[in-house]
Amino acid sequence: MTSTQKDQHGARSQRSQEADKPHRRKGEKTYSCDECGKDFTQSGHLKRHQLIHSGVKPYSCDECGKCFTLAHNLKRHKVIHSGVKPYSCHECGKDFTQAGYLKNHQLIHSGVKPYSCDECGKSFTLAGSLKTHQLIHSGVKAFSCDLCGKSFTEVGSLKRHQLIHSGVKSYSCDLCGKSFTRAGSLKIHQLIHNGVKPHSCDLCGKSFTEAGSLNKHQLIHSGFKPYSCDDCGKDFTQAGHLKTHQLIHSGVKAHSCDLCGKSFTQAGELKRHQLFHSGFKPYSCDLCGKSFTEAGNLKTHQLIHSGFKPYSCELCGKSFTQAGHLKRHQLFHSGVKAYSCNLCGKSFTLAQTLKTHQLIHSGVKAYSCDLCGKSFTHHKGLKLHHIMHSGVEAESCDLCGKTFAQNSSLQRHLVTHSGIKAYSCDFCGKSFSDKQYRNIHLRFHTGIDVSCCDQCGKLFATDAQLQQHMFSHTEERPYKCALCEKTFKAPNQLKKHQQIHTRK
Repeated sequence: MTSTQKDQHGARSQRSQEADKPHRRKGEKTYSCDECGKDFTQSGHLKRHQLIHSGVKPYSCDECGKCFTLAHNLKRHKVIHSGVKPYSCHECGKDFTQAGYLKNHQLIHSGVKPYSCDECGKSFTLAGSLKTHQLIHSGVKAFSCDLCGKSFTEVGSLKRHQLIHSGVKSYSCDLCGKSFTRAGSLKIHQLIHNGVKPHSCDLCGKSFTEAGSLNKHQLIHSGFKPYSCDDCGKDFTQAGHLKTHQLIHSGVKAHSCDLCGKSFTQAGELKRHQLFHSGFKPYSCDLCGKSFTEAGNLKTHQLIHSGFKPYSCELCGKSFTQAGHLKRHQLFHSGVKAYSCNLCGKSFTLAQTLKTHQLIHSGVKAYSCDLCGKSFTHHKGLKLHHIMHSGVEAESCDLCGKTFAQNSSLQRHLVTHSGIKAYSCDFCGKSFSDKQYRNIHLRFHTGIDVSCCDQCGKLFATDAQLQQHMFSHTEERPYKCALCEKTFKAPNQLKKHQQIHTRK
């Protein structure tokens, strides 16, 4: 063997040995972060990653103030503010600032999800997504918010959360003025206005703007609820829903309304509540004209007109447009009333019903009429009261003269004269002309208490009806005639009286 051949052989042998070293093998991740356990193939990548834990972020964005550990991360971020998104998806038209983001997005349309969670079976298109998901099951949340104590599995999630406390919302919707802390949140919101919902559920037909929202929704139909509340046993499809639910048991309601004092466990709930005080209702029903503060409320309302009620109660046959409404209804058959009033001992099946009831004892009436000053504990009571001042003539029954504030109430009353009794009791076969009367009757069979007057023993289908009846046992006459100053205990008495003036 010549000297040259020996040198070539030695070089090949050295390359082979280098290739066999563990840290040189392709795909091998031998460098681990001591802080979070993330693995890397090169020491340089680990070093860059560790800057995240150091907290040093010398590169700031002039547009929104967001800081970054590396200069190229800032450069990539600035593309968001420029609005330039040269990479488009041929399937759905979604645009991206980088080719890598587009490539990851296109995996959604392929339907290929090779990475599955051993704990719950959920599948993912990317290995990184699976790894992030598995942190939910581990329970490890190393990143905590200094202001509210909320913990997160990733530092990025903590950063996004902290924007809520900063109050900075740089991204505004041109159509409704709503502001957001992130550009992605604004883009998702704008889908509401364009009405495009390409992702539909095969089981119930419900449509969604995003594939992720559809996937979360489909868990409802699967019935798989791996997250259970230790306090009441209620099950949830997602860990986040369980965590939100547990705030009910903690009693912590850090977000209060400045106008009526009502408190909420989450800032989002307070924001939605404040829309009622603003009176801003941009979403209207094309069929009946009713307006709503949120698009979701309008969509739920429109189900009433469609008549589609896929969720039926096996005990009484009553149908519902939503699974949640059925579940609440079934609590009445169970007889479980876990929420009791500390002042009078009355029990309720729902926490919200107890809260509404407790307003009676508190004396707080945050909803006042601008015309006569009368106050109400609930906004619905004020809405019904406004009919008195509206000048709308009362609907009168031609057969018995009884008057009604709304035509729908008159139509329901006319059934009593027709002799038609369409609502039957499944237990004894007795028929009723009105569904409410049938429901009162059913409660005698199920053993569930009806709303009963302590003074005379009269039974009512709802607490609202009982409260109105209680005026008959007091001297209070809250309904006043605007023409002769005469007062009445019930709105129907006032309406009947007003016919005297109209006939003159």
